[in-house]
Amino acid sequence: MKIARNSLFYIVTVSIFIVLMWVILESGKQLQPSGSIAAEQRITVHTSVSQPEKGFHSDSFDSILNIAHKPLAVLILQIIVILVLSRLFAYFSQKIKQPSVVGEIIAGIVLGPSVLGAFFPGIFTFIFPQSSIETLHFLSQVGLILFMFIVGMELDVNVLKRSVGTAIMVSHASIIFPFALGVGLSYFLYPYFAPAHVSFLAFSLFIGTAMSITALPILARIIQERGLTRTKLGTLALTCGAIDDITAWGILAAVIAIVNSGSWINASVTFLLSVVYILLMIFVVQPFLKKIGKVYIARETLSKQIVAVILIILLVSAFITELIGIHALIGAFFAGIIMPKTAEFKKNVIEKIEDLSLVLFMPLFFAFTGLRTEIGLLNQPNLWIVFLIVITVAVVGKFAGTALAARFGGLSWEISLSLGTLMNTRGLIMLIVLNIGYDFGVISPEIFAIMVLMALITTFMTGPVLSLIQRMFSRKPASIVESVHPFKILLAFGPPKMGSTLLNLSRFLLPHENGTITAGLITAIHLTPSAEVHPTQAAVFEKEGFEPVLNTASQYGITLNTIYRATDDVQSEIIRTARQNKCDLLLLGSAKSVFTSDPLGGKIRKTLHDSPCNVGILVDHGFTSARNVIIYYPEQQDRLITATIDNMIQNPDVQSITIADQSIFGQATDIPAFNSDKVRMTEASILDKHDILMESCDLIIVHVNDWKDEVIKKMMKFEKLPSVLIINS
Repeated sequence: MKIARNSLFYIVTVSIFIVLMWVILESGKQLQPSGSIAAEQRITVHTSVSQPEKGFHSDSFDSILNIAHKPLAVLILQIIVILVLSRLFAYFSQKIKQPSVVGEIIAGIVLGPSVLGAFFPGIFTFIFPQSSIETLHFLSQVGLILFMFIVGMELDVNVLKRSVGTAIMVSHASIIFPFALGVGLSYFLYPYFAPAHVSFLAFSLFIGTAMSITALPILARIIQERGLTRTKLGTLALTCGAIDDITAWGILAAVIAIVNSGSWINASVTFLLSVVYILLMIFVVQPFLKKIGKVYIARETLSKQIVAVILIILLVSAFITELIGIHALIGAFFAGIIMPKTAEFKKNVIEKIEDLSLVLFMPLFFAFTGLRTEIGLLNQPNLWIVFLIVITVAVVGKFAGTALAARFGGLSWEISLSLGTLMNTRGLIMLIVLNIGYDFGVISPEIFAIMVLMALITTFMTGPVLSLIQRMFSRKPASIVESVHPFKILLAFGPPKMGSTLLNLSRFLLPHENGTITAGLITAIHLTPSAEVHPTQAAVFEKEGFEPVLNTASQYGITLNTIYRATDDVQSEIIRTARQNKCDLLLLGSAKSVFTSDPLGGKIRKTLHDSPCNVGILVDHGFTSARNVIIYYPEQQDRLITATIDNMIQNPDVQSITIADQSIFGQATDIPAFNSDKVRMTEASILDKHDILMESCDLIIVHVNDWKDEVIKKMMKFEKLPSVLIINS
């Protein structure tokens, strides 16, 4: 009745207003002057006479083309093409174990005149008309300002105070060696490649700075992906990289001031203004930001007003340094440096800025760099010889300078060579420096193209060379002794709560010695499914991810080893860790797959297939304990399940074990270990008939081969179903 009344009201109301609008529109036609109507008719007649050959479809197509050439439409098309291609190349780059930035740089070059412009000039001109390049340039600069702010926030200036001995020597050597070689190389390049108006001082200082750059953001991600964060190599590399970045950007600011000023008097004024700016930022702005950092730490308290204040400080800082003449990016970088360094504050601020900067704006910068990079300019053999010389000088300066200094400082050859390889990573930061030099007219298009390729190659070679060094110094692993009992467990989990649940389950699977679990038997690995996680965010994710499982370990007195990594290939990382740790049982929670409701489908299938050890998948239905357990014993005797039952019998927390025996001729009853008051033997078919038995049960253990049995299928339809552990032995 209510639906009919509402429908009647809707129909009547809509009808009344349609009639009313029709009356108004018809009456309004009388208000139109007759001259306008005549003029409209004349225009219509003229058009139909002068262009009889054009039909409706032709006019519509021309109209669409005209709209497509509007500045906003062109910009949107450019952003779509750039984002799609950069994500595609980044994906393939990660597949070959390279940083995603390598793929994004290649995507930028492909979209430029070197590839798209050379092979498909019509498409290139349509997507990137000359009139649109300046808009793309400005948008990319906005992205760079945000990115340099994030880089500044990453840096801990206190590292300069804490760095002593080897760290200082290595970091200084990793700057001085390539800088000196770069200045020496510029002596030979200057007569042929320097723009006419540029002095040798500016040209040589810029080449030296470009050679000494290390891309700290990419360096940090490589260290993070390879699990080197807490190692001596990782710590030393991050320290040297931070010092390199601070020093290199300081030198670059000085070079820009010299280039911009034109004379030593003007340069002195620029330096003086820069000092005043730095003092104001340190003694006026930074104390104010420290107060904000103490109050607005959590995500809930970091309101839009506070984010607006932070962005205003960032933009004002960039604006001032642009006015002074040392570039807006220096101001953005310094604004990031003076931000509060508490982990929570950094994580929450970076979280709000990083995705927009890296996903949207930075691909625009790579595309803009690609539009400037004309590999076709290197059309003579002597230019390619120059390219090889530049590559050689860059690698020798960074790699050899760093490695020799580290070795002289008492580090092993393995760490020294690995450190030299890591510091040779230039990537994105190098491109930023090159674009600054190009904007100021310090370098020619030929040198720009050569240096872009050098940045790409030195970044690309980092991973393979690092792996080669590790293989050179690797020791043969000890032989793996096969064991009957699952004595070493790896817990792999995503949601933090699942880690706690899996550890709780492990208590019932491991053998007990005097009521305690032997230390070192359980390792927990928590993975963030993205290799592009910011290091600051990764530290917070690690803390949040392990907090529940560490609390559970403390509650039960379990000594727990923890491993954290950010990776794009979660399954391969889990399998690799299980193999390295020589685990006997890999325990993980069933994943929620978009394409299948089967706990063994999707990504779990790959883990089951490739795992080097036994696997247990927990289908969690609120697991808290395993006091009463049902085990669906397989047809053939299984050592893992037999050992698990034996361990549970010895566990004082387990009260009853019901073995639903489907073994051939009931062989499970003959196993001596099952002779216990806790054990009850029954037929397998009983499980799909007694849901009361299910209500009193805490855990069901099933072999993976029995997962599709009719008994299990019927059992899984019960409303009150306990947690299920699927074993693959």
